[in-house]
Amino acid sequence: MSTTTGSSGPLGHPRGIGFAIFLFVITFGFYGWYWVYKTQEEMRQHTGDGLGGVLGLVVWILIGAVSAFVIPSEVGKLYTRDGREAPITGWTGLWLFPFGFLIVPAIVWFVKVQGALNRYWESKASQAATAAPALASGT
Repeated sequence: MSTTTGSSGPLGHPRGIGFAIFLFVITFGFYGWYWVYKTQEEMRQHTGDGLGGVLGLVVWILIGAVSAFVIPSEVGKLYTRDGREAPITGWTGLWLFPFGFLIVPAIVWFVKVQGALNRYWESKASQAATAAPALASGT
């Protein structure tokens, strides 16, 4: 699913929410590091903006509370750049506060963020798929 659309960079990959939560649990949280790196890197490659994988991962490791707001903010910006209403914003990070990183709020935060990201990548992939035949036929 690494196609490009318009002037945007390559599309990211939708990730199964339940499977990602499962991987997070069985890897004792280390999958979260991979997820943060890949998610932020894919968004940066797609838009040319944002923290990117390495810096995003460093922020996550050192001051994870900041990432709770930065990641949903960057996902929301994907939508606004595309002329659509953002389903999440940086304020989505409030799901993790004042409770800290408890399990239920963390799952809600992840479902909201990954769900919005999956919908964005899938919508862009379907736009690219419908545009490809039109371009091939010359219309």
